[in-house]
Amino acid sequence: MKLWLSKTSEIPLPEQLTTQVILGIISSDLAPGERLPSSSQLARRFHIHANTVRTAYRDLARRGWVECRRGSGFFVQASGAERSSDPNLDLDRLISGLFEIARNHGHSMSEVQSRISRWLARQPPDHVLVIESDADLSAILIAEIQDRMPIHVAGVSLEECSNPEILSGALCVALSHRAQEVQSRLPPEVPCLILQAQSVPKALMGQPMPAPDTPIIVVSRWPTFLERARTILISVGIDPLALSLQDTRRKGWKRALGKTSFIISDSLSSRQLPHGCRPRIFRIISDDSIAEIGNRLSC
Repeated sequence: MKLWLSKTSEIPLPEQLTTQVILGIISSDLAPGERLPSSSQLARRFHIHANTVRTAYRDLARRGWVECRRGSGFFVQASGAERSSDPNLDLDRLISGLFEIARNHGHSMSEVQSRISRWLARQPPDHVLVIESDADLSAILIAEIQDRMPIHVAGVSLEECSNPEILSGALCVALSHRAQEVQSRLPPEVPCLILQAQSVPKALMGQPMPAPDTPIIVVSRWPTFLERARTILISVGIDPLALSLQDTRRKGWKRALGKTSFIISDSLSSRQLPHGCRPRIFRIISDDSIAEIGNRLSC
């Protein structure tokens, strides 16, 4: 197998070497059981330190691509050997097999690429990507979706959302107040589901009011949640002196929780409450928007 190493590349030499060996194994340029060139041989050929080659070989052995035989060198793993230490192996095998079958049937690489792109475009998203630069708000939104959807949910800032690699396979979502800014940063071909916020009057409708002498504690890690909750509660007639705002990012916040307290929390902070607490959880994302996420994921 022919190898190339560039000393002027920004890619480290061990990474150049491991990548070429892996591709050689996948493409069958390197056969199972084949011995790799010794570290001293490659060091002399490319005028590099032998330890550089050993670093690459040890990494390949750790990942299951090659095995070290004491006193004999490094050899390509037999095809039947387990390589569970490398999570990408099975996928690489599938892709390699697909290309080989396509070539055997006379299909060009441009045809394969076109068909793969068409199939990828038809696939439903495999995760939800929350676009929000406020880290505390983003964490709450992620928790709300995770609580109601059996799918992976991640978050990125507005500055990161133009990266095609991050967007791949994602259903992008953002709150309505971010709509214009988010859509201006996303590539034109990437849609974004705009989430509507929960209606406060609707959320309060039918909720029993606590007794006048019951302390009300609002729990959240997002300062805006605490501020808005205080404003709404006072607006509906709650005595300001009965209110206590607890920021979960501060030490000792749990000490304020009493057994008779009426607790209001966001979805994320509710997970941090002591066992036995039964908070009233106020969700930021409307029920209709959650339902729409579900519809988009099942399309």
